[in-house]
Amino acid sequence: MIRYRKTKKKAASGRQRFINKDGRINIRRLGIRQNLRRDWYHWLLSLHWTKVFALLGFFYVYVNAVFAILYTLGGDGIVNARPGNFSDAFFFSVQTLATIGYGVMSPKTFYVNCIVTLETVTGMLTFALFTGLIFTQFSRPTASVRFTKNAVIAPHDGIETLMFRVANKRGNQILQAEVRVTLARWEKTLEGERIRKLYDLELIRDRSSFFSLSWTVRHPITKNSPLHGQNPETLAASNTEIAVLLSGTDDIFSQPVYGRYAYSSDEILCDSRFRDLFKN
Repeated sequence: MIRYRKTKKKAASGRQRFINKDGRINIRRLGIRQNLRRDWYHWLLSLHWTKVFALLGFFYVYVNAVFAILYTLGGDGIVNARPGNFSDAFFFSVQTLATIGYGVMSPKTFYVNCIVTLETVTGMLTFALFTGLIFTQFSRPTASVRFTKNAVIAPHDGIETLMFRVANKRGNQILQAEVRVTLARWEKTLEGERIRKLYDLELIRDRSSFFSLSWTVRHPITKNSPLHGQNPETLAASNTEIAVLLSGTDDIFSQPVYGRYAYSSDEILCDSRFRDLFKN
């Protein structure tokens, strides 16, 4: 079973969006829980930068606090540290975990030496994990593309056409760029069941050998188009949304990149046109 997420991302009409503006499906799964024990690395990579650094900082403090408690249980086992003092044990743990070794505090009992050995191994594994996670976040190529705020419906070569524009914000090129456009709306089956139905929209040009500046994507509204005979009222009544996926290969990284966006029925303007981009 799926339900809409409880989020503030709504269309201008106040209806809950099925597809958010960034192209992500706005649903909440019921009865299926994410298994973080198996997918924890994938979950970490899906987090925003601020959450990643906050989580890493919390984990770093937590590990040092755990080892500080273990050190305090050893009594007077650290040179130049007050016996049982948590702050001294905590900063000794920080020095041990980071392999700093100022020389002021050092282990002097067998118990503390065993904890230091365990913490050294934990530190090597922890910093290897941190390094790999941060490097993956930095090195992962992403497309920096911008979509027009609204899609428009206007005549093009004598045919009513759905149009929107995409612009490449970087100075690079996206090679073998491809655009896929999907229309989603509520419909009723012959049995009276209300379902969310998806249609792939046929485009006049859905591929480009290289995408460097801008691209006006066009879908002709012919008799075979799911938009044929539609108007702003019917689009709003069926909660029509249009999802866009642009994919290609970054010419600098030679890695696949993509960009996503979505238009609600309120963001599809009829009898409107885009301004010309180029002037003589």
